[in-house]
Amino acid sequence: MDEGIIFFFVFFGFLAAIILVPIYLRERTRQSAHHLIAQALEKGQTLDPSLMKVLTEGQKKPRDKARSSLASGIVLLALAGGFVGGGYAISQISGAEEAFFGMMIPAAILGALGAAFVLLALVDFATQRKDD
Repeated sequence: MDEGIIFFFVFFGFLAAIILVPIYLRERTRQSAHHLIAQALEKGQTLDPSLMKVLTEGQKKPRDKARSSLASGIVLLALAGGFVGGGYAISQISGAEEAFFGMMIPAAILGALGAAFVLLALVDFATQRKDD
């Protein structure tokens, strides 16, 4: 088998596992909660409505959207800085200026996304303060 095909299957298999395993585990937890409720009802036990709500909906914490956006923006800006630094280092080591400009493309994309997330976080913080 060709090495490219093996790499293709390994990469997309890994990607599918990263996406599908958490979904499967979440669904399995939900099914076990429903099974527990069914067993309790079969035995004639009464269930507290708040317990039923927790078991059926799960324990979701309210997300702080502004903080999440700020964290994403900072990470993306750091990645953009890493690409700039990497491009500079590669161009100094190899002496090829094309390497620096080649690394600027992903740096610009990540930097623009990071700046957008930081601006979104600022808007969310302002909106939260108005609501409070």
